[in-house]
Amino acid sequence: MAIRETRGNQAAMSRIENLVRVAGLAAALLLTACSTSPPVPNWQANSKAALDRAVAAYMAGDTRIASIEFDLARRELASTGRADQVALAELTRCAVRVASLDVGPCEGFEKLRPDATAAERAYADYLSNRVPPQDIALLPEQHRPIAASGLSGDAAVTALTAIDDPLARLVATGVLFQGGRANPAAIALAVDTASAQGWRRPLLAWLNVQLALAEKAGDTASAEQLRRRIALAGRP
Repeated sequence: MAIRETRGNQAAMSRIENLVRVAGLAAALLLTACSTSPPVPNWQANSKAALDRAVAAYMAGDTRIASIEFDLARRELASTGRADQVALAELTRCAVRVASLDVGPCEGFEKLRPDATAAERAYADYLSNRVPPQDIALLPEQHRPIAASGLSGDAAVTALTAIDDPLARLVATGVLFQGGRANPAAIALAVDTASAQGWRRPLLAWLNVQLALAEKAGDTASAEQLRRRIALAGRP
């Protein structure tokens, strides 16, 4: 029984990982269906499309559209009457915020915590940089090293580089940053990752971190270059 439960939790978290990816990825948590399967219920197709649009809008910096689409996805998932399904939308919302250093309580999920799965609770705690050691095994495999106590410096950068999905990498870097474990190389990797995807919101957030570090170090030339880059990225 314990083995089946653990595998189920890990599968759920893998599906959450899929949901926090941008539109165009092949498998999303609730919504994967092959051509030989019965027709996908409307709530699944609608919630996937809304979450894809929400993530894309949020990362582009369009807060209004992102909020509308997240709420739409949540309503579709709520039609199932299952808190664990609705929790996925809230975890997605919180994950993209962490990726963009918009850190705060995951209030929408916390209201659902009593009825969420163990894996969902572990992932929410991970996003807040407070996952208990005994729950690390419930996280998606790529995040387990990041959650390990004491991981920092070059070892953390190596673990981040091993994460192929750009959004998952930014989420992981945000978790490290919350714990004061993101060194300048990790921050530079976050900047490069966001830039490569054209994600304005996280790019600006991480560039501003670099700017603060340059100013603190008295590196005037780097600070000026970063200000120019921030101004360029900040233009609509």
